[in-house]
Amino acid sequence: MKNAGQRISTKYLLRSLIVQENEDKRCHFESLQEGRHYYSNEQKELALSEIDISGIRATSRILGIPRRTLQRWCRTYGKRVKRCPYWVYTWAKRRRKRREFWEMKGY
Repeated sequence: MKNAGQRISTKYLLRSLIVQENEDKRCHFESLQEGRHYYSNEQKELALSEIDISGIRATSRILGIPRRTLQRWCRTYGKRVKRCPYWVYTWAKRRRKRREFWEMKGY
């Protein structure tokens, strides 16, 4: 049972690091704001570069911007965005293999 406790604490540590990193990204994004109501060009560039890494939905959650706003920026700047980030395809392949394995076992 010792390993189970370590696994939980490691999972908790990783999750908290991800949350902290996302909070840092949001703070950096908000620090680039010049006026009260409009997004600056630096903010737009940061958001568009984050879309390449995380995708539109995740970027929307991380930076606290409506998804439609990000989609409008992508159209305005001619940025083509894939439906899913690059890692989703390998994750889905592994998941499919795992399901097939357990189905063969009768689960």
